Amino acid sequence: MKTTKVAILGGGLAGMNTARLLHRAGIPFQLFEARDRLGGRILTVDGTGEPDTDGFDLGPSWFWPGLQPQLAALVSELGLPVYAQYTAGDMLFERSLRAPPQRVGGAGPDQGSMRLAGGMGALVWALAKDLPADCMRLNAPVTNLRLVADGILLTIVGDGQSVDTLVARHVISTLPPRLMAEAICLDPVMDAATVSHWRKTPTWMAQQAKFFAVYDCPFWRKDGLSGTAQSLAGPLAEVHDATTASGDAALFGFVGLPAAARADLSRDGLICAAIHQLTRLFGHQASARRATFLKDWATDPFTATKADRAASGHPTAIRAPMVTGAWTNLLTFAGSETSTTEPGYLAGAVEASSRMTLAYLKSRSISTG
Repeated sequence: MKTTKVAILGGGLAGMNTARLLHRAGIPFQLFEARDRLGGRILTVDGTGEPDTDGFDLGPSWFWPGLQPQLAALVSELGLPVYAQYTAGDMLFERSLRAPPQRVGGAGPDQGSMRLAGGMGALVWALAKDLPADCMRLNAPVTNLRLVADGILLTIVGDGQSVDTLVARHVISTLPPRLMAEAICLDPVMDAATVSHWRKTPTWMAQQAKFFAVYDCPFWRKDGLSGTAQSLAGPLAEVHDATTASGDAALFGFVGLPAAARADLSRDGLICAAIHQLTRLFGHQASARRATFLKDWATDPFTATKADRAASGHPTAIRAPMVTGAWTNLLTFAGSETSTTEPGYLAGAVEASSRMTLAYLKSRSISTG
């Protein structure tokens, strides 16, 4: 039987940071990611829509160094260059389809929003390059956890067919609590009150859909526009300049329709409506896009559950225990939703994974260096 000290569920930012801290402390681990890529809800793609080290962020795009020092410190430690979100120029406000958009002067700086050169995927790549490749498994969803004499027996279903098992002395889950409740069977079962708590915890990004239109140049800047727009007409509720640090021009918008309403629309219909809206806002040049991307996180089976189709708000700081009963001290939650300071943000993924991994090391009297 294969064994490891720690099994990490999820290869997003929280999982990768957990792996980084364990590796630094010399603790053997195995990381299991259900997707065919690392990054989780961080997804940076190139102009063809393929994951890349330089491109457009279909997941989170920004961080705020002044408000999120722990994430800022990680970015600095990894030596990743950053640049400010473009906000120079006027913004647009669209009240309805019956009136032209209003131009609002002096939009000003965007509260210190920063982006990573290369996209947020650069953060994942930087973390991965210093970790042993044979300790990270892709296309490896964990389906069962069972308590055994030596720890926790994991069942992993690879490629949807082959089944593998492994015993870990400890499991650190960075999955959204709702997904944990939906996708992984525990033996013995967790008590009903705790599982109910998991199911009531909103999943970060699960309510979001992001639309991108890629262009040959950021034409809106020549018109004195920042690329920022707000709309009551939709389908995009807000729009921003998404031009990359390397100069690939784009606009992106958050789809304002709730997940349940998006499910009733065709993908092509929503993309067409978004392009029409950008043309209303920014003129005929907006129709001459080079590429379009639409990522609806509510349809991502490794992010969202059926419960996420109903609006349930943003995750809030969790005070109640995430693990009870026989699983206490053997199973740890360390995803963004469980952050005590920044739940539902990249900074929350770093805070929760750092806090819980260091607590695990301390409980075993392992020096963190």
